[in-house]
Amino acid sequence: MNNKVHLGHTARKRFGQNFLNDQNVIDNIVAAIDPQNTDHLVEIGPGLGALTEPVAAKIDSMSVVELDRDLAERLTNHPELGSKLTIHQGDALAFDFSQLAKPGQRLKVFGNLPYNISTPLMFHLFEQADIIENMHFMLQKEVVLRLCASPNTKAYGRLSVMAQYYCKMIPVLEVGPHCFVPPPKVDSAVIRLEPYRELPFPALDIKQLQHVVTQAFSQRRKTVRNSLKGVLSVEDMQQLGVDSTYRAEQVSLEQFVAIANFITSNKSKKADDK
Repeated sequence: MNNKVHLGHTARKRFGQNFLNDQNVIDNIVAAIDPQNTDHLVEIGPGLGALTEPVAAKIDSMSVVELDRDLAERLTNHPELGSKLTIHQGDALAFDFSQLAKPGQRLKVFGNLPYNISTPLMFHLFEQADIIENMHFMLQKEVVLRLCASPNTKAYGRLSVMAQYYCKMIPVLEVGPHCFVPPPKVDSAVIRLEPYRELPFPALDIKQLQHVVTQAFSQRRKTVRNSLKGVLSVEDMQQLGVDSTYRAEQVSLEQFVAIANFITSNKSKKADDK
């Protein structure tokens, strides 16, 4: 156990801070990230440096984004890390990661994400997926199950569809509450997300896809005939090979993209006819 990581700092509830404190887990995560000097590594929420220290030990420099001013200052003054880190003190949800990307070099992003911001933060990163090589995140286990979920399962939802639109999902390891200080009330897991260089099912309009997926899952007990009423007829669904008696959790990513692209094409046809 690496007990030094939490000395002198009280975890802050409003930041959702739970500090990783198990050396075996830390070693496994660092091995999965596999830091190389040719990489541009970016850590979100380095906290007390449980992951930052072993990752930085293998490379010359990296960037970190930390919301907590005290922790950002602590890292700035860290005897070993200070000279290796470029510290961006601020909210990762509002941070423009593209400012860190250099021509021909994608970012490798990692972090032990606070549970309260994990989903919106991933959506923020998906919008910048073209500059990201891979992401390794410690998340609530339930969120990892949702990220990896297939159609016809309870965990399958808006997050599953949109995450799998952008990225390939690779579960890395499961982590119990005892590996953190203070221990959270839930199990955690680490996942690797690899943004596709070429999307398997490209949307003509990503906002339209997001709208369709959100609309379908906001009424997930209804059939898609009802939840998408007004944007798609039963005949349209038949044409697209989507069963109108399906609920949202039975519709695949490929089918959601086909629905969104159909709506986008129809809109542009109507605009051309005017």
